[in-house]
Parts: sequence; structure tokens; C-alpha cells
Amino acid sequence: MPVYEYLPNELARLDVLRKATGLDLNQVMERVRLAREREALASAGPDEPLALSAVWIASFQHSQWRRIARVMAEQQMPVYEPAEDRRAVRYTEERVQRFEEDCVDARQPDGQAPIEMLRHRVYRITGRPVSEHAPENVYFVVHLMAGSLSEAAHRAWNTYGRPEHEGTYLTSHITSVEQVLPEPGELF
Repeated sequence: MPVYEYLPNELARLDVLRKATGLDLNQVMERVRLAREREALASAGPDEPLALSAVWIASFQHSQWRRIARVMAEQQMPVYEPAEDRRAVRYTEERVQRFEEDCVDARQPDGQAPIEMLRHRVYRITGRPVSEHAPENVYFVVHLMAGSLSEAAHRAWNTYGRPEHEGTYLTSHITSVEQVLPEPGELF
């Protein structure tokens, strides 16, 4: 039975904590400003059909940057250190507890089936309608969890671009698939 190593909110939070580590309050306040701009930009973008969306990610990360700025000011931290942030420590403990509970729940009664560890990441899929009547600049965006870029592309193709009956296609053409959480090259 599958168990997720990280959930989307955990990936988004860890991304902010990692980037905040070692920053002073002025640098964190600049990140708060940038996160607010990113949230406004995401809100102006296309509506997404799933709860996991650019707006959700931007809003969640903006609230994390604001929380870190508040903690730094309250605790008078010269630079941000997650180990000195009680809530960040609690988040880590809760993630470990959630993971352990998921592993216990995933064990089969006979104990024979192994637990499948899913190291999924969040990918942004963009596409456009293939209808001849659709304007050129119309596109859609969807975010989803997958284990790899190729798996994300395959899932997107199956959902948004696969052949329908007798050679017809759904109304969308996948134009890009990119990893957004964690950022490419980052390891947690």
C-alpha cells in the first residue's frame, strides 16, 4: 500500500523553511513582499480545477513567510533558524508522526505486502485548447503530484490529451510539464 513521504503542504512549507534559513529580518521581509506579489499573480491566472493550484501554493507560502517574519521579530532572531522556531519544530514532528501512522495503516494484516514509499513532487501542467475556434493565448494550468516528470506528463496526457473515440482528441494540448515543489535539484 502506498505512503507519501511528503504531502503538498509539507513540500511547500519545507521549501520556505529551507529558503529562510540564515536570512535576516530585512531579507525575510523582502521574501514576504515577493510572496505577496506571487500570490497576486497566481490569483490573476487561470482557474484551476483541483485544490492543489498555483493560488493555493502561493497563498500557503506567503502565509509561511509572514509567520517567519513575525517569529523573527518576536524572538529577536538575528537570522532565521528553524530549530529556534517552535512551530517549525512542531511541523517536523507532525510530519514524522503522520508518516509513521501512514506506514502503520498501510501494513497489510498478513504483513506480506511491502509498503510502497511515494516520493512524489508537485508538477505544473500547462496546455491549450486544440479547437480551431480557440484564441491563441487561451491556456489552462493544473498542478498534480507525481513521482517523476515523465509520470506527470503521462498522467496529464491521460487526463487532458488522450485520444477519445475513433481518432478524435480531447480539447486540450499539453504544452509543458515542470516540477514546482520542491524546485528542481532540491532534495529534502
